[in-house]
Amino acid sequence: MTSPGASPLVMGVLNVTPDSFSDGGHYASHDAAIARGLELVASGADIVDIGGESTRPGATPVPGDDELQRVLPVVTALAEQGIAVSVDTLHAATAAATVAAGARYINDVSGGLHDAGMLEVAANASRTRATRFIIGHWRGIPDPAHLRSDYDDVVREVVAALDDRANAAVAAGVDPAHIVLDPGLGFDKTGAQCWQLLAGLDELRALGYPVLVGASRKRMLGEALQGLVTEVHERDLATAVVSALVAERGAWGVRVHDVAATRQALAVQHAWSSGRRAARASSADTSQDRITLTGLEVYAHHGVFDFERERGQRFVIDAEVAVDLAPAAAGDALARTVHYGELAEAIAAAVGRDPVDLIETVAERVAAVALGFAGVHSARITVHKPDAPIDLQFADVSVTVERVANRGAAL
Repeated sequence: MTSPGASPLVMGVLNVTPDSFSDGGHYASHDAAIARGLELVASGADIVDIGGESTRPGATPVPGDDELQRVLPVVTALAEQGIAVSVDTLHAATAAATVAAGARYINDVSGGLHDAGMLEVAANASRTRATRFIIGHWRGIPDPAHLRSDYDDVVREVVAALDDRANAAVAAGVDPAHIVLDPGLGFDKTGAQCWQLLAGLDELRALGYPVLVGASRKRMLGEALQGLVTEVHERDLATAVVSALVAERGAWGVRVHDVAATRQALAVQHAWSSGRRAARASSADTSQDRITLTGLEVYAHHGVFDFERERGQRFVIDAEVAVDLAPAAAGDALARTVHYGELAEAIAAAVGRDPVDLIETVAERVAAVALGFAGVHSARITVHKPDAPIDLQFADVSVTVERVANRGAAL
């Protein structure tokens, strides 16, 4: 899982369709599509995502054979040149054929819901070729009237739905290490709901899977830029800004049409993030003040195995936060320091909620909570699992993360 501030992979969009919402027909011929794929890579794309069927609202479904005829020669040609290729498809047969031709990613915006055979194909590809399966959130072909955009809490519901699809993929045999999640911006979600999902990206990342963000040229940007642009391609600058912002939130990848613009934005974001970390590190060096909380026991239901989820077990948390204690000491003022009782309660609540597989995920969650306290510069969190299901005698197993506050990152 990508750490906040790290540079995400850039996935370049290549639509081999006559009716894509932004570039339909431009690359409908195989030669034009192959040339465009090479151009995307030359511009800095890490992955080329090839689609032969539009999933825009109101698009006409494409028979699987027609889709395969559009994409297979392009996938084959680019993969033969060593390019990392993704196939954007709803159809299991297309996924299977393109993986055999060298595709390294299956990008299914339905997360396997459209074609019942997709999970089996993804599992076989994961097992034999280490192919990644990108699971999108979806409620069907997008409805222009947004009749299916009826969420009570869009972040919570999308996270829960993607968790269910990831679990279904794992149950089918997909290696969890090969799963990527996509919140499905624009797929039965209003513009406002899309922005809420981006603001809640941490909650999706807390599931423990890499996250792909595909905001490029979408209606949500057009609405935000109302009166500033008129053409779809004029949304590329806004797309690049979103790419930089989600990089700050730990997105694994961004799916974009204009690779060069996003590469520039990510270069600036990386420089900014590096400067901030250096400044924070320098600031932390000037103060050795710490508040340490050790041995906090919380009973929770985390774990890979079903019996761990059902029965639960002890988790022991050690937390060390860096904070300048001089102002509190000078005025004997509780408000100028971290209330360790409140810190303990916040950590216990974070550990106790929403079961996950990994204690690594729990540690990230606790670090985020600790860094949320005013004045905390950095946090060192250790999560112990003393009753882990290991068939050998052992004293403890634990993970430790160290995180620095990022006050500047916000969406």
